[in-house]
Amino acid sequence: MNHLFGWRRLARLTFMLLYFLIEVLCASQQTVQSESQRVKGIVGQSFSFPERVIKSGNLLYGDLGSIANVYPGKEGKITLEKRFENRLHLNNVTRYFTLSDLQIDDAGVYTVENTDEGKKIITFELTVYNVVSKPQVTECDSSSCSVVCYVDNEKEVTLTLYRGEEILNQTSSPDLTTDLSLRLEVEGKDYNSTYSCVAANPVSNETVHVPKCCSEDGHPNDADSDEKTLGLFIIAVICVLVASGLVGLAIYLKKSRNGHSQGRFIRKSAS
Repeated sequence: MNHLFGWRRLARLTFMLLYFLIEVLCASQQTVQSESQRVKGIVGQSFSFPERVIKSGNLLYGDLGSIANVYPGKEGKITLEKRFENRLHLNNVTRYFTLSDLQIDDAGVYTVENTDEGKKIITFELTVYNVVSKPQVTECDSSSCSVVCYVDNEKEVTLTLYRGEEILNQTSSPDLTTDLSLRLEVEGKDYNSTYSCVAANPVSNETVHVPKCCSEDGHPNDADSDEKTLGLFIIAVICVLVASGLVGLAIYLKKSRNGHSQGRFIRKSAS
């Protein structure tokens, strides 16, 4: 009997211990939850850190620590760091910390500490990008029937040449001091295809149509030839008009001098 009682007591103690451990584990998970996200922002625009802070919480930034906080009864501005003054607020609708007028140097690690229920920590690794520039296309090199597409190089920008939906060539470079460029030479068999040049980064892209500067047989396009001919014709007409004007002016001046000379001769004869 005593042996049976001892086993029951041991079983009850074991059950209580397991229950206690489960409660501790659940409580610890409810008290502190953490996760991390990589996010992107655009220069000049706003970014909201997607973690709702209803009653109380903090926003931390890198080594600066807390840059904003909210808690019950607090009114007015929430910003603690002068650098973010007038740019950082808590959206009244979404209850997200929101940073406006983003700059490149706003990139970094932000942490939202939400203390509404227990404690939840969300880390955001923010990268800020400029909107990519629109690619430019050079004038046709008629000797090789080619054009060059180029764009200002910035962080994580790629430049791609397409024939229809097919990628012909692509380039990128970590050296931000030089432009990205790609040359397009159109062969006769591909003349009827359409070509485009696309500059892109993780937050934006820009596309330009690439004109074919030579005809199917490899000669300069008729449109280009016509434009050049028209230009030469206009220049020739201007030159003829200028020459005619100069000749007319010379004749007029000569007649004027002859008229003055005849007038002096007549006055002398009369005297």
